[in-house]
Amino acid sequence: MKPYQLSITEASRLVASRELSPVELTRSVLERIDEVDGRLSAFVVVATEQAMEAAAIAEKEIADGSYRGPLHGIPIGIKDLFDVAGFPTSASSKVRVDHMATEDSACVQRLRDAGAIMVGKTHTHEFAYGVITPTTRNPWDLARIPGGSSGGSGAAVASGECLAAMGSDTGGSIRIPASVCGTVGLKPTYGRVSRHGVTSLCWALDHVGPLTRTVRDAALMLGVVAGFDPRDPATAEVAIPDYTDGIDAGVSGLTIGLPTNYFFDDVDPQVETFVREAVAVLAANGATVREVEIPYAQQMMAVEFGLIVPEASAYHQSMLRARGEHYQDDVRIFLEVGEVMLASQYLKVLRVRTLIKEAFREAFEGLDAIVCPTLPATAARVGQQEFEFPKGVRKSVINAYVGHSAPGNVTGLPALSLPCGFDSNGLPVGLQVIGRPYDERTVLRIGHTYEAATDWTARTPSL
Repeated sequence: MKPYQLSITEASRLVASRELSPVELTRSVLERIDEVDGRLSAFVVVATEQAMEAAAIAEKEIADGSYRGPLHGIPIGIKDLFDVAGFPTSASSKVRVDHMATEDSACVQRLRDAGAIMVGKTHTHEFAYGVITPTTRNPWDLARIPGGSSGGSGAAVASGECLAAMGSDTGGSIRIPASVCGTVGLKPTYGRVSRHGVTSLCWALDHVGPLTRTVRDAALMLGVVAGFDPRDPATAEVAIPDYTDGIDAGVSGLTIGLPTNYFFDDVDPQVETFVREAVAVLAANGATVREVEIPYAQQMMAVEFGLIVPEASAYHQSMLRARGEHYQDDVRIFLEVGEVMLASQYLKVLRVRTLIKEAFREAFEGLDAIVCPTLPATAARVGQQEFEFPKGVRKSVINAYVGHSAPGNVTGLPALSLPCGFDSNGLPVGLQVIGRPYDERTVLRIGHTYEAATDWTARTPSL
């Protein structure tokens, strides 16, 4: 196994024992980027010189006995929505090619403090407003999309171009690329991680979190980036546990909800089969499975887009007027639509969102988590406009993908995606675990139990 193929958990053990140096590990990752990124285009910019300098510093610190923890000397990617001092934050858009960050975002600063090494900035769907990430390709099949908007992060982690990456999630933008690229993606509870220094899409729905190779790696990343930040008024002053503590405890005694509606209404049969088999694995490991009805299913997408569309337009209003011709057509159309939404409509959406959150609290009574498909289908082909599901149901790619991930954003509940199979085209299928507010530990525990009982996360694309 080459160093770039290691998980954070494996690499950090070797780095801490000085069996593997941060310089050797970082060089391996950078060589991997040189090898494959010409085909994937996962990175906007690769910080080769800065990464090697940081790796040399990390190596010396560890040799001197100043080991900072499991992320010390670990190469990671940063989505190009996050400010990284000295680098542009372009949001993969011509609109902001000249936007130079003068300081680190909160997450980047916390990662640096933990000793992590930034190897570059990964592509996003322009301003995170889409699920395609058209600049980037899926490492399992270069004719398919990597998902979005954190498509660069998903492709980079899956292909070994970094050991983990940061993403953002407003309508599924961590979990969608995690699902179609075969990685682990964690959207924490709304308010768990600071968004300071991260370009916004929708203040009411934006979350940030990690994409990793394993569930334990996601727990390690969350433990570093989580925490209250007065610069982000949405963050909550709640205790930050050790997310790896109890991750091996299994699922015996936990009750898992299996939806009877919504998540299985329009789904590819292969996806449904793999997800139901995953639920059976959890049950065989001691979990109690109970059917649950998803409330307000028909209103979910209306609330999701009823919040994103006007808020995104408000954020982009001045840029749209000054540089409107530089936006991609799909993003510009959404921004123009948001200009004509009425304030009364927006307020009604907020009221319905409150009802949905209250209904989910009731639905979770007696449950520790809900388990369902991350997405109703695997990776779409480049240029594909829609999916056809059983009974002749057709949905656009964006509606199909966001429909499954939106409940986590609308409710603000923590949600994890991890691989649970591969379809007949060799494309990854994602399993989604949705938990109670600020109970990421249980979500991670369930995901890790399933991961340990299978070998899906050990599979890597051949490129």
